[in-house]
Amino acid sequence: MGRILLTLFLASVVLRMVTGKWPWQLLSAQPTRKDEDEARALLGLGRSAGHDEIIEAHRNLLIRVHPDRGGSNEAVHRANAARDLLLARLPRTK
Repeated sequence: MGRILLTLFLASVVLRMVTGKWPWQLLSAQPTRKDEDEARALLGLGRSAGHDEIIEAHRNLLIRVHPDRGGSNEAVHRANAARDLLLARLPRTK
């Protein structure tokens, strides 16, 4: 039993070193791809959009869907969620 746990632990560490993600992160990556595609479609962005483009697209969408302009609170919440998701997925550069 101890050998199996040690082997799993070492395999997890090696996978983390090779891919930069833990095994459970790789397994959960597929369903979130759909969410990211939906967020990009909502904001009208392509895959190569950067931070500034995401912020600008979010601003433009909020102008159209804001409750003061005839939109709904739900549309604003979806726009904010899309922005947050895409900003969280951007590669971190320093």
